Amino acid sequence: MKVAVYSRVIDEQQYIALQTFFDALASKNIEPLIWQYFYDQIKDTIKFATIPNTFYLDEQLNADIECMISLGGDGTLLDTISLIQNKNIPVIGINFGRLGFLASINQDEIKEVIDALISRNYVVEKRVMLKVAADVPLFGNVPYALNEVVLYKQDVSSMIKIHTYINGAFLCTYWADGLIIASPTGSTGYSLSCGGPIVFPDSASFVITPIAPHNLNVRPLIIPDSSVLSFEVEGRMEHFICSLDARRETVQKSTQIAITKQSFPLQLIRLHENSFLATIRNKLLWGADKRN
Repeated sequence: MKVAVYSRVIDEQQYIALQTFFDALASKNIEPLIWQYFYDQIKDTIKFATIPNTFYLDEQLNADIECMISLGGDGTLLDTISLIQNKNIPVIGINFGRLGFLASINQDEIKEVIDALISRNYVVEKRVMLKVAADVPLFGNVPYALNEVVLYKQDVSSMIKIHTYINGAFLCTYWADGLIIASPTGSTGYSLSCGGPIVFPDSASFVITPIAPHNLNVRPLIIPDSSVLSFEVEGRMEHFICSLDARRETVQKSTQIAITKQSFPLQLIRLHENSFLATIRNKLLWGADKRN
């Protein structure tokens, strides 16, 4: 079995867990294909059974790869989208970060998850992604996001006006610092912090959440993910920011943007016991009584 391994940076105090991870792979004869820049960081510290192969381009990931293992937090897992693209490679996240909502496997479960990969005793969830189209090229060959697309004002400029349409019909004009269009997966992220609802991953919907709206009579809105959203932006500045998860571009305000559901999903691996309900209880402390 061959797996790809991706990570940004691992703190030195986590190197023991990292060594455990690579030892567990070696014990099951799993061949790691390691992100080149990550390997350069750890090669003088981590002991490998054999010198591993590395990759640095998405073209180097082929059908031989069983899955992509992300070592880090949720941001690290989001990075893998630009590497996997439409290759149909599932992703599993082992949490070497903080919250770990998507990267839900704890470090003390490393051996368990390696055993699960060998026996294929896991669940693959198909997570809907958002696709951005515009009348100018944006975000190269990866114009899609797992969590959210955000349109927001530039730096400390005044609020912007975002004229919003659903399937060509006018919805409203948001006077705000920005607008979040979140997938069900992203509903527990930026959208939630701005007052948006939590949406189940399989709910087939998007969430539109304004950021600091001036017109206080607008609230987050849930729409079918079959919808086509389009936007026109006005503001005092000549540019605004468009972000896809952790990636961002500066866009001229004359640019017209549309958002739809991406034609292919991200496949996210989880262990059987790590359900969405368990995650919101454990990570978001849903329903916990903290009065004592």
